[in-house]
Amino acid sequence: MDLSFGTDGVRGRIGTELDAASVRGLGFAAAGHLGSEKVVVGHDPRESGPDLVAALAEGFVAGGIDVVSLGMAPTPAVACVAALDSVAGAMVSASHNPWWDNGVKLFAVGGRKLGDETQAAVQEVWHRHPRLDPTGGYSGVEVADRRWADSVVGSVAPGALTGMRLVVDCANGATSLSAGGVLSRLGAQVTVIHDSPDGRNINERCGSTSPESLQDAVVSSGADAGLAFDGDGDRVVAVASDGSLLDGDHLLAICAVDRLDRGLLTGSTVVVTVMANLGLRRGLADHEILVHETDVGDRNVLEALDTGGWSLGGEQSGHIVFPEFATTGDGLLTGVQVLDAVVRAGHTIGDMAAELVSRTPQVLESIPVSGSGAAVVAGVADLIHEEVVRLGSDGRVLVRPSGTEPVVRVMVEAVDSGTAETVAERLCDAVRSAEAGTGTGAAAGS
Repeated sequence: MDLSFGTDGVRGRIGTELDAASVRGLGFAAAGHLGSEKVVVGHDPRESGPDLVAALAEGFVAGGIDVVSLGMAPTPAVACVAALDSVAGAMVSASHNPWWDNGVKLFAVGGRKLGDETQAAVQEVWHRHPRLDPTGGYSGVEVADRRWADSVVGSVAPGALTGMRLVVDCANGATSLSAGGVLSRLGAQVTVIHDSPDGRNINERCGSTSPESLQDAVVSSGADAGLAFDGDGDRVVAVASDGSLLDGDHLLAICAVDRLDRGLLTGSTVVVTVMANLGLRRGLADHEILVHETDVGDRNVLEALDTGGWSLGGEQSGHIVFPEFATTGDGLLTGVQVLDAVVRAGHTIGDMAAELVSRTPQVLESIPVSGSGAAVVAGVADLIHEEVVRLGSDGRVLVRPSGTEPVVRVMVEAVDSGTAETVAERLCDAVRSAEAGTGTGAAAGS
């Protein structure tokens, strides 16, 4: 099994790409590079989670470090405990992927995702020793820890959401045990859906990647807003009272302007990724907020925040980072921060989002690839350049291999939806042609 770190840890299909022996090997490889004598571990509700946690823990113990298990917990909870206890962390999860996938995210001491050098060092050891047989060195004791939930509640004033009517979609994932309680503690009236994980229903027609049932529930119940998390709880999207979907760009804009007004937006700067819509960039510019762009991944967002000393950043996908409160993307924290801003402004979340972000039409497609996504992208480079030149300042093109799935992402923005769809279709056809090896990208698009 040839596994490698992607945008957010290691992921693969259980049994064919990822198994207990390979995860045990990863734990052993990582133990010497985490800079900690202890590691806190959590997992999402996938049926493979407990066995992989046990395997990962055995690898850690074999490598000389102790393990504390939080059981089922969101990724930000693991990062939070690691930060509070100044230890390393690990999360067994495949985030928004289906139940048959799983993976591992590693955190250095203090709950921060591994830097490139450390990740490369772990990768090198793991490739030399990719598998480890069972050692029996892990007891499997779980520890309940409420500090993450308490920290989210404490990030705003007591009762900050009093009177708000909310619907929350937990994606049958790791927030199923916590989201409703946290929001209720802040005074909200909460209806929770998709909070009954069975090991296989995680992200299944629910959560941040499939919010349709949440949209219906918000409208039918007359709620003020809805929140939808992904499987491991590190991202969120929102729904307005009329059912309209609000992605990470909208949420980032609301928080950015709120923080600017309160003098909390360091350097009047927000960190975004290359996926950020032109509408967000223009909306922030209207408020004289600067944008710093980085590659996809909340790890890259956090690194930029650290380097620049800035206080807010995030992704269109709903990973928002508040360095004041967290060391990684946190869906529940983001939801609380956004709703707090909405309540204090005296507006609805839908009105605030519409006022701040006038989205440029965007088409986003994912094309499956069986081999190297980077090679496929290189094969369509000429066509990409042609389309970039053709759109000029009236649009954007981004074609990249996914760091979490075997797909190539094609994103096109243009002043009108027809142009965006046409350009995206040409690029997608070119990617498929390059993947099949039936022609060059330029030829396919001509």
